[in-house]
Amino acid sequence: MPGKFHHEQLYRGPQALARLATAGVTLCGAGALGSHLADNLVRQGLASLRVIDCDRVEEHNVSTQLYAETDVGGWKVQVLRNRLFRAAGVEIDAVNKELSERSARTHLRESDVVIDAFDNSASRRLVQEYCRSTAMPCLHVGLNTDYAEIIWDEAYRVPDDRGADVCDYPLARNLVLLAVAVASEALVQFLLDGKRGNWSLTLRDLSIRALEAA
Repeated sequence: MPGKFHHEQLYRGPQALARLATAGVTLCGAGALGSHLADNLVRQGLASLRVIDCDRVEEHNVSTQLYAETDVGGWKVQVLRNRLFRAAGVEIDAVNKELSERSARTHLRESDVVIDAFDNSASRRLVQEYCRSTAMPCLHVGLNTDYAEIIWDEAYRVPDDRGADVCDYPLARNLVLLAVAVASEALVQFLLDGKRGNWSLTLRDLSIRALEAA
């Protein structure tokens, strides 16, 4: 009987799946992007995943994040940990803490790559500063209205926050899922062959474009 990663293995080959299973990935943020990214990655064969987030699930998260109405009130990383174990038998390292300059040195080290899916500028800067100081590969994934970008750190600028409430802005679920698919593939390509592709996409015209390196 075919295994749980049967189709992915047919597409990428057994050696690729073996490499993905041993890659250490740290994902910063378990919101719209982070929760779906985590789900996507473990279903592609990643078995060593740390997720950092300090927020609880709120009702307005249900439409754009992986969580269900019954998860409201729970810690995101703990809910995610349970969901991913049930889905793919992968037990993630769930870090229920706010990232700080000090904790970054503990929780971002010993990774093959860091993914920044935070929703605020201060946290994104912490991730960038640590990764640049240690030469850690870092992929930034972000959203704004109908636009998304997936950019490796060498070409990335931390944007300013949108306003007082970083959660209160227009966001379509389809944009989230489209960005997650592109980010997942960008990460897999990096882990398998070292390629660092930068991408932008817009939902209204369903356009995905490669970005020129800065």
